[in-house]
Amino acid sequence: MEICRPILPSFTIATPLCSSKPSWLCGYKRIRVRCLAGDGKMVVSVTGATGFIGKRLVKRLIEDDHSVRVLTRSKSKAEQIFPAREFPGVVVVDESKWIDGIEGSNAVVNLAGLPISTRWSPEIKKEIMDSRIRVTSKVVDIINGLQPDVRPTVLVSATAVGYYGTSETKVFNEQSPSGNDYLAEVCREWESTALRVNKDVRVALIRIAVVLGKEGGALAKMIPIFMMFAGGPLGSGKQWFSWIHIDDIVNLIYESLSNPSYKGVINGTAPNPVRLGEMCDHLGNVLGRPSWLPVPDFALKAVLGEGAIVVLEGQKVLPERATELGFSYKYPFVKDALKAILS
Repeated sequence: MEICRPILPSFTIATPLCSSKPSWLCGYKRIRVRCLAGDGKMVVSVTGATGFIGKRLVKRLIEDDHSVRVLTRSKSKAEQIFPAREFPGVVVVDESKWIDGIEGSNAVVNLAGLPISTRWSPEIKKEIMDSRIRVTSKVVDIINGLQPDVRPTVLVSATAVGYYGTSETKVFNEQSPSGNDYLAEVCREWESTALRVNKDVRVALIRIAVVLGKEGGALAKMIPIFMMFAGGPLGSGKQWFSWIHIDDIVNLIYESLSNPSYKGVINGTAPNPVRLGEMCDHLGNVLGRPSWLPVPDFALKAVLGEGAIVVLEGQKVLPERATELGFSYKYPFVKDALKAILS
């Protein structure tokens, strides 16, 4: 297993530019000195750390005694989520100082972006795109501008299964072409921006499916609508639902940080996608609700607007690369994932 240059905090010293003359005759240059740790611990810089996945990833890293630099646009919000007394291994870095937050770290995890499970408007659609491209571009530019000895060696950058477009009949894997809808365009731009990073940096692009968990994501918005309509299927129920439990996506990202085999595109999905009707049946059983009255399209569109496409249209995406790599899923079946979340 690869451990990427584990380091302690760096410091700066001044050294003379020449050695053959007395030091007082020489100019000085400032160099960055990094202390190497021998215990295999990492320093990981994270964007989007205050989001649904990011919070769980930071907690996992801290539990394993790694150090985390939270790269944020709202320092006050991040400090509320990660108070120093509870998260002594977390350093919150305001956007104006992201260079310092990335310099000397082992890896960067890029999760930033406005959630798509919200009501879309022209302004929101623009922000969904811009929030991802702007942050990814800034992270890549900072990494590329660093000297090799203080440059992170790994970039794990989020993207989404929306890359493939939607279909009720096709099966998608990491080699499948991109779709032609709005979310596919967002994902293409997102990924191409991440791939501008220096060639010496290992890049893992995680195409994330619908993430199931208690604290947020699409499931938190789906349940109230589901309960209102007697637990029936959402829309036709025939659309494919590619999903992953929050624990598994965090573990996949975590493994991507330290395992050199995790590179290129990796689908962040569970190995057993289901039709949405089946998912709703399992959800009804867990919640103790009958599953017979379908939730009409208009109800979802009233809540999510054009963003209802995330639920009303789907795709069957398989995690072939993760399977090849031997990744072990804690929750390979949606029934067990829902039980763990809602019981």
